[in-house]
Amino acid sequence: MQTGVVKWFNNAKGYGFILSDEGHVDIFAHYSAIEMEGYRTLKAGQCVSFESVEGAKGLHASNITLLESVQVPTAQFNDDKHPAEPTKQTGLSESIEITE
Repeated sequence: MQTGVVKWFNNAKGYGFILSDEGHVDIFAHYSAIEMEGYRTLKAGQCVSFESVEGAKGLHASNITLLESVQVPTAQFNDDKHPAEPTKQTGLSESIEITE
């Protein structure tokens, strides 16, 4: 089994990416591969263990399990490609103006 940190996870879409500790590559994570009771979700910064499987579209994680309650600060995962999603703590930082 490999270990890594959740880079981001979108609850509405049911997928996200894990940054692998081995090789520092992004691995696709689908909610159906999360091993937990109840609502299956991940949060950015959570440490997880998983098995990496080569699929038609690249690497994806299977048998994803949380490692204790260890969490890594998510600021290091923010980039232009996948900006951090707004949370209750931060909220939205921009307002939208609609013009006709």
